[in-house]
Amino acid sequence: MLYFVRSNKMRCLEMDKRLFSIDIKTFNTWVLPIIEQSYIWKGRPPIISHYKVFCAILYILRTGIPWRDLPKCYGNWHSVFMRFQRGNERAIWWKVLAHLQKQKKATMNVVICDSSTFKYHRHGGGQKGGSNPREEVSLA
Repeated sequence: MLYFVRSNKMRCLEMDKRLFSIDIKTFNTWVLPIIEQSYIWKGRPPIISHYKVFCAILYILRTGIPWRDLPKCYGNWHSVFMRFQRGNERAIWWKVLAHLQKQKKATMNVVICDSSTFKYHRHGGGQKGGSNPREEVSLA
C-alpha cells in the first residue's frame, strides 16, 4: 500500500491488480533492462515512467479499448501511445516478449480467426444469389 499525506489527511492508495498486472519488482528485473538498452534518450527525461507505460500497453492489449479511453492513472493517453509507437518502430516489444518467453516468464497464446469461423445473422450475408448490377437508366 502507498500512503500519501496531503493537507494533514492520510489517504491510502492501493495499486489495482487489474490496472497494474505486473509488479514493479518483476518489471525492474526482467523488462526494464531491455527497454533501457533499446532506447537512446535525447533531451529531457520522460514524464511517465517505463513501468506505467508498460502496464498501460498490457491494459490496452488485454481489454481492447481505444487509446483515448485509457484510464488517467497511466498518464496522458497520447504520450503513452507515442511511447508505444516509438518502441514498436524499434521492435522493443518483440524483444521484451522474446526475452520473457526465453526465460519462461511469459507465454503467448495466439488465436487466428477469419470470417469463415463466425456465424452471422441471415441478413448479414448479402443478397441471395450474389449481387446483381443495376442497369443505368438514361433520361435522354
